[in-house]
Amino acid sequence: MWCLFTLIYSILILGSAQGVFQNRKSVNPEANMNISQIISYWGYPDEEYNVVTEDGYILDLYRIPYGKLKSNNSDAGYDVWMGNSRGNTWSRKHVYLETNSSAFWAFSFDEMAKYDLPASIDFIVKQTGQEEIFYVGHSQGTTIAFITFSTIPKIAEKIKIFFALAPVVSIKHMKCTLFKLAIKWKSVIKAFFGNKEFLPQTSFNNFIGSKLCPRWIFNKICLHILYMMFGHDSKNLNMSRFDVYFSHNPAGTSVQNILHWSQLRYTTHLKAFDWGSTVLNLVHFNKTTPPSYNVTNMNVTTATWNGEKDLLADPEDVNILYSEITNLIYHKSIPHYNHMDFLFGLDAYHQVYHEIIDIIQENL
Repeated sequence: MWCLFTLIYSILILGSAQGVFQNRKSVNPEANMNISQIISYWGYPDEEYNVVTEDGYILDLYRIPYGKLKSNNSDAGYDVWMGNSRGNTWSRKHVYLETNSSAFWAFSFDEMAKYDLPASIDFIVKQTGQEEIFYVGHSQGTTIAFITFSTIPKIAEKIKIFFALAPVVSIKHMKCTLFKLAIKWKSVIKAFFGNKEFLPQTSFNNFIGSKLCPRWIFNKICLHILYMMFGHDSKNLNMSRFDVYFSHNPAGTSVQNILHWSQLRYTTHLKAFDWGSTVLNLVHFNKTTPPSYNVTNMNVTTATWNGEKDLLADPEDVNILYSEITNLIYHKSIPHYNHMDFLFGLDAYHQVYHEIIDIIQENL
């Protein structure tokens, strides 16, 4: 957040004097597209669905039902579903709550695990007629999966293999400077953002991504922000895609979700959100303190990949997690990987994705 303020200030000071907006680099068209448009742009079939959770949130769910032109020659040809959690760019609707209401934003990853992921999995299983599916999660996508699969057995039974990329359950050893500042100054964040949404995707995101970061004078600043947040791996990032990365990220969440993560800073145990009073905790959990989530209760076959230069999913925290996974069939630690290399890394296919496909093929 503070880096973004510095970035804005730099624009105001340097914009006209340095001719920042001259000699514009070309912009990737995906920077200005939604998910369906991006899928179609790359030649894949696209289907979009709305999933309603038990507590009324409406989630966008995207499907690529088969490969290009129904041919297995250009890709693996799997039926791919992409889910979303409440509050992000693509899931900001509710059956009866207004999006700008405090009630809409009164959630953290507790509710994502209790309602969002189960609703999405149930919908996919019903739509496809499959008894089991493969689940791939990254970062918080693994966190909610560990919670869901360890607390809701009927959902866990529908997962054939859980592929966890940069898994996060504990952040005690996290080294991300910006996130540490956010935790330290959480009262400032609450004062600045209130009790609703945190860092939503806005037109300013798009401005940074498509107009600012491609400029030579701000390119290194944007790169430095990424390194401060996720870890350094300069040789593995496609610099020509900066506009896409920054235009779609961050995608937004609730302030309560950030506060929930801040509560876990000094513990290796994953706990539910502390509502701040014994009365509220009794209302939500029927006990005066928030319950812990026990990963050892998860009976799902799991494969994991982590990066040794990851500032968020720190290797020390990941090692603690591994000791708690009861059915771990594969683990790979990649020396040069940071947190986002699993998504944006130039060698992500060779380091991660082809291995996922191989494991899937072996378990069909």
